[in-house]
Amino acid sequence: MAPRVLISDSLSPAAVAIFTERGVEVDVKPGLDKDELARIIGDYDGLAIRSATKVTAKLLESATRLKVVGRAGIGVDNVDIPAATAKGVIVMNTPFGNSITTAEHAIALMFAVAREIPAADASTQAGKWEKNRFMGVEITGKTLGVIGCGNIGAIVADRALGLKMRVIAFDPFLSPERALDLGVEKVELDDLLARADFITLHTPMTAQTRNILSAENLAKTKKCVRIVNCARGGLVDEVALRAALDSGHVAGAGFDVFTAEPAKENPLFGHPNVVCTPHLGAATNEAQENVALQVAEQMSDYLIRGAITNAINFPSITAEEAPKLKPFVALAERLGSFAGQLTDTDIKEVRITYEGAVAGLKIKALTAAAIAGLLRPALQDVNVVSAPIVAKERGIVVEETTRAAEGDYESLITVTVITDEQERSVSGTAFHDGKPRFVSIKGIKVDAEFGPSMIYVTNEDKPGFIGRFASLLGNAGVNIATFALGRDAQGGSAIALVEVDGDVPAAVLEQIPALPGVKQAKALRF
Repeated sequence: MAPRVLISDSLSPAAVAIFTERGVEVDVKPGLDKDELARIIGDYDGLAIRSATKVTAKLLESATRLKVVGRAGIGVDNVDIPAATAKGVIVMNTPFGNSITTAEHAIALMFAVAREIPAADASTQAGKWEKNRFMGVEITGKTLGVIGCGNIGAIVADRALGLKMRVIAFDPFLSPERALDLGVEKVELDDLLARADFITLHTPMTAQTRNILSAENLAKTKKCVRIVNCARGGLVDEVALRAALDSGHVAGAGFDVFTAEPAKENPLFGHPNVVCTPHLGAATNEAQENVALQVAEQMSDYLIRGAITNAINFPSITAEEAPKLKPFVALAERLGSFAGQLTDTDIKEVRITYEGAVAGLKIKALTAAAIAGLLRPALQDVNVVSAPIVAKERGIVVEETTRAAEGDYESLITVTVITDEQERSVSGTAFHDGKPRFVSIKGIKVDAEFGPSMIYVTNEDKPGFIGRFASLLGNAGVNIATFALGRDAQGGSAIALVEVDGDVPAAVLEQIPALPGVKQAKALRF
């Protein structure tokens, strides 16, 4: 059955064409109220939105089929990311589709503020001809302070350098090498505030960046600084900025975003040196087309091919990587599940080792699958998307190691689980048929495929065990599908992995430990 996507906000018709070409059924229903959206969302595998639709935890409760939410744009403030993650829903955005448009808008606002263009336009069209009233400043030779020098900030910096400005940048994640490539000077925030003639913000909204231009930091700025914000409302304390404008410390401001939107009223409104626009950063024909195409392509690639691009809550996986990853995702999940079904005490640490060719794949996705399998026996609602966060919340240390192949297998994954009482390791591989298999348990070699219903037995390697065990199952009417054995030494510790048809009756499972030499018996489901 073809996957179905709902477009619940206004998107370019080009998005519909992309979905249809890729084999995805699509319905376009913009403007639905939240109750109507909740009523129909259960019929869809994907939801394509802009900023109007609110993807809340309550909506996600009704989204029983939903696999992916695609935001045509950068900000995902209207999506409950933790709730989506807990439900296993991938959340994607399109961080590059409107980058140039937003950067150009910041430059446009900088010019508008520098030359008081909106006020001069209104005055002129009113017939006043106040030529001496509007005395602007040149941009050439001035210092531009860029707060947040990521994708958009870097474009703004490039344009500013073309305008013969000096550019300084504050961004904790900007490397010295990247700053050199961009032609900007990397500085600390206080240095930027003290030196910049213009300040432009291009950082996401986080706990660290909220009110980054607070009253305290505004007081540190150069007198007659001009401030532009095309990023996120709330990065600047608007009340404090109004006071700085009123006092003349800040000469002007250009704002496209506000703490509360739609902004019907705001402390900045009405000031003669403030230029405001209604969140137009992405409002060009080119940008709208770009983000619509991008979100449709990304969602289609995920729903049809398993590729994950620009996901907020999961590692990216290319269309080329997806088929190679698929058997190893299944293997990692089953290895984790095996360990989880055998672990009754609190898990302290998980070590996952990737050997050989698998070490060159996207191991973050494989680790997420292994952790999901490990935790699911105790936490039924955990999934591949939510597993890393759930593990972190529970204080479980997850360690990943990659290395070249050292044994008989082209690829090998080993999951080691450490509790207060013991350390247990299980290894597996996926051959060219794509079927995951056990190759080692607790250091004992074994060759067994994963079956839907299995019995795991540890015992002493003594004659008669196999016959007694098989007879017990046969007498109970339990049919054996496969029977795999392993031991560490003759007469030492042994294991048996037995696939059976159907569930193992509890009464039968209780009898197995009574057989001579048996140490443990556990029913497993995969």
